[in-house]
Amino acid sequence: MNPAELKAVVEYMESERGVEREVIIKAIESALQSVTEKDEAEDDHLRLEINRKTFEIKAYKTLSDGSEIESTPRRLGRIAAQTAKQTIMQKIRMAEKERVFEEYKDRAGEIVTGSVVRFDRSDVIIDIDHAEAVMPSKERVPTEEYEMGERVRAYIVAVHERERGPEIVLSRSHPDFVRCLFELEVSEISDGTMEIKGIAREAGYRSKVAVISHDDRVDPVGACVGMRGMRVKNIVRELSGEKIDIVRWSDDINTLITNALAPARLKHVEADEATQTVTVTVEPDQLSLAIGKRGQNARLTSKLTGWRVNIEKDEESMDFEERVAIAVTKLATVEGIGEEFAEHLVFAGFLTLEGILAADLGDLEAIEEITAEQAKSIWAAAEAAYTKEHGEIEE
Repeated sequence: MNPAELKAVVEYMESERGVEREVIIKAIESALQSVTEKDEAEDDHLRLEINRKTFEIKAYKTLSDGSEIESTPRRLGRIAAQTAKQTIMQKIRMAEKERVFEEYKDRAGEIVTGSVVRFDRSDVIIDIDHAEAVMPSKERVPTEEYEMGERVRAYIVAVHERERGPEIVLSRSHPDFVRCLFELEVSEISDGTMEIKGIAREAGYRSKVAVISHDDRVDPVGACVGMRGMRVKNIVRELSGEKIDIVRWSDDINTLITNALAPARLKHVEADEATQTVTVTVEPDQLSLAIGKRGQNARLTSKLTGWRVNIEKDEESMDFEERVAIAVTKLATVEGIGEEFAEHLVFAGFLTLEGILAADLGDLEAIEEITAEQAKSIWAAAEAAYTKEHGEIEE
């Protein structure tokens, strides 16, 4: 390889592969050194060096007194040159992998843009700056399809150092992808005026984003929506139409639940700190809106707040048939009562566990469809269920 060819190789690797010139030259020197050492006699110790300006290859022989003189290797022929070329490419590939890892190892949590180059089963391989990244099937949005050459933005979940090279894992379904999009789109979040307190997401369908403002003059919901809704529209467009609910954060769980379930109107909200459960009561016409399609609204509210959310219809607004149906359903879930006896008990006037326990055993035995032995079993089952839920029964 003459100096001109060597220079062309170095410049190509530097510009196209992003490897530093000095790293490439040292790799070539090392490769040539390895080939020369195999070819020369054991008592000949040669040191090869490439001139950084002229790209001439010089060899220096070490004398017995430690000094060096310029020397020419006896044979650096075609086979040796081919071996050197293979070694050079191997070392350059290693250097390229190290460079990629160094470039991306601290970039987890960022958004990058790249092009889809191929598919590995259901994983998507994306070409980003100086590297290839993978978006595993579990990190894909189920409602999205990707095409070869398509430009894609994604969130860097992790960067792993593997034996075959660095593995850059991307995601479009991660909740923090939504967080980063808001940080890019809403300047008040990026400068610290506002803060995202929580995100609950069902990728491709709906996300709830809870925000708070640290400046009383800035409305957090309005700032996220933007003038004529442009800010949130840009995010929705990037997420292929995924719906975004922007929720005003509150440290009061009742207020937060109310905000998160909007636009449904809630009649009553009761929080149980011990069980981290919130029971929400709504008018019948608000029930489906509060729960959401396939329970999505209630489910995302639970994820966002970290509390279990139970949504119930206001019993005062129910007609007789609805109350009976609910009472039967509740008693049917009690072990030892079940569907077999729940309907008979309700139609006899025993709507709750408390009602059963307040009655005399004879009242239960008087129900036509229930025997004396069954009455005793029902009372014992009611006592066990009540004790489990409320503690010991007071005499």
